[in-house]
Amino acid sequence: MKSIEDYVNLEPSFYQGVLDHYDDLFVSTVKDVEVTKIDNIVIYATGSSSNAAYGALPFMSKVLGLPVQIQEPSISGNYLMNVSENSLSIAISQGGHSYSVVELVQRLQQAGHVVFSLTSELDSPLAEISDHVLSMGMPVEEMPYVSAGYSVVILDLILISLTIARQKGQLSEKEIKDYLQQIDQIVEALPSIISKSTEWVTKQLSIFSNAKRLSFVGYGATYGVAREGETKITEAVRISAWGKELEEYMHGPYLGLNNEDIVIFIEPNGKLAERSGLLKKFLNQHIQHVYTIYANHNQSLLEHDLELDLEIDELLASLFMTIPVHLLAYRLSQEKGIDLQHSAYPDFDKITSSKI
Repeated sequence: MKSIEDYVNLEPSFYQGVLDHYDDLFVSTVKDVEVTKIDNIVIYATGSSSNAAYGALPFMSKVLGLPVQIQEPSISGNYLMNVSENSLSIAISQGGHSYSVVELVQRLQQAGHVVFSLTSELDSPLAEISDHVLSMGMPVEEMPYVSAGYSVVILDLILISLTIARQKGQLSEKEIKDYLQQIDQIVEALPSIISKSTEWVTKQLSIFSNAKRLSFVGYGATYGVAREGETKITEAVRISAWGKELEEYMHGPYLGLNNEDIVIFIEPNGKLAERSGLLKKFLNQHIQHVYTIYANHNQSLLEHDLELDLEIDELLASLFMTIPVHLLAYRLSQEKGIDLQHSAYPDFDKITSSKI
């Protein structure tokens, strides 16, 4: 069975595969749906799929010029079924077995709503009941702790939004080409990013291995990265972890600061970089370990920080900035002797019926 680290190293090939089959994966299915009347999009996802959706959300909102929101399938299915007539739903379940997603898609379709179901398993329960299935463009991830699948979902959502934007006349062909060129630039840089991230994790591992709580802070597209940091550290390392949006952290959680905390900023060098710097200035006066992962070159780089050195649109930063986070979660789990190959609670799905 492959590890999280194995799947991180497969991301360049998975990304390239999705780009190579872009038309087959998304364009033909989107063309079958009348998207010109769409006035809002709702993404239904939970766990890492939800984190990925937050990573793609700012880009989608910009290129589509529409309200785009993310909802938890269980809350939506039980309490929030007031879906507008011209809403497009995108339901995500990487394995296609999520009970809450399958149930919600059935209800939405029965009510006459258009739903795109995004999954990597095309013979799954989700795919079987869906009117419009979109393949993620990668094999089913063998690991129960998804990493490459999370990253590919971000790319998929970005490409789906570009496809819809083209069909609605929201973007020119030149604008779409420019975005695709930037994505190609990211794919080309991924091996170097993985190498730099691996080296950084190795150097800092002794510090991180003593952490009682890790907090990740991001904004814009990297809010999804911060959320994924919380998810993966909690799942794989099994210590307390937070993943907060910059302003969200500044409105309460900072009051729970402990001297032993480690805070990692996911910095895309974007609109809120100055605001982020002010928070770091405060934290450095109160705790010992404040780290920053920078998307590109930064003059504020400290010896223990990580610079991924990729000059790119901040809204695409989530396509590569989770790599060091996933590698950190994996290496810490191995440092602590945690077995990620087998479920710690094999009776969970059976008792809770969370999977079909």
